[in-house]
Amino acid sequence: MRKSDTYTLLFALAVCAVCSVILAVAASSLRERQELNVELYRKINVLKAFGKVVEKQEVQTVFDKHITEMECATALGIDGKMPLYLWKKDGTTTMCALPVSGKGLWSTIRGYLALKSDMNTIQGITFYDHGETPGLGGEIEKEWFQDQFQGKKILEAGKLTGLEIVKGKVADRYPDGNSHAVDGISGATRTSKGVERFLNSDLKRYNEYFKTQRGTK
Repeated sequence: MRKSDTYTLLFALAVCAVCSVILAVAASSLRERQELNVELYRKINVLKAFGKVVEKQEVQTVFDKHITEMECATALGIDGKMPLYLWKKDGTTTMCALPVSGKGLWSTIRGYLALKSDMNTIQGITFYDHGETPGLGGEIEKEWFQDQFQGKKILEAGKLTGLEIVKGKVADRYPDGNSHAVDGISGATRTSKGVERFLNSDLKRYNEYFKTQRGTK
């Protein structure tokens, strides 16, 4: 190999090595930033379920002041993960929020559902991660849909009833009203039923812990 060819090869290898180091450092830096953003977004949505909307720079302060995270599975003495977020005011738990997730039509939907201290009345709900069709199943992320859950009950005569997302309007199906049902999304029956199914599945799982707090069996 000629001297000039050797020099060219070594120079190319050196450039590749430098570029590789730069890309690795950049990827590591971006990954850390992405992880921080994901964590911030998670906390923003926990707060939203509690009905608390704060500026991004205040999220961590509010979270640290009012929210305690616990593991229900540990409290029940079972395997698995069942995180629960407790909203505390002056040392007293006034609300709690659980993560909810499951299949819609096209994607896994993730969100948080918050209950008042009676662990029966819904404080709020948020769906923040999904791949449902915009204008149809994607309406689950809109306020008009999420706001319907506020004040709804998950118990009937002390027993878990769960929630119903009706096809059409609650007023048409239940003229006298229904404390467990909300209006469905027009043209998105499969998304609505998917949400109904996983909400009730998660509520059933967490209700074992809630019963210990309500003092019921």
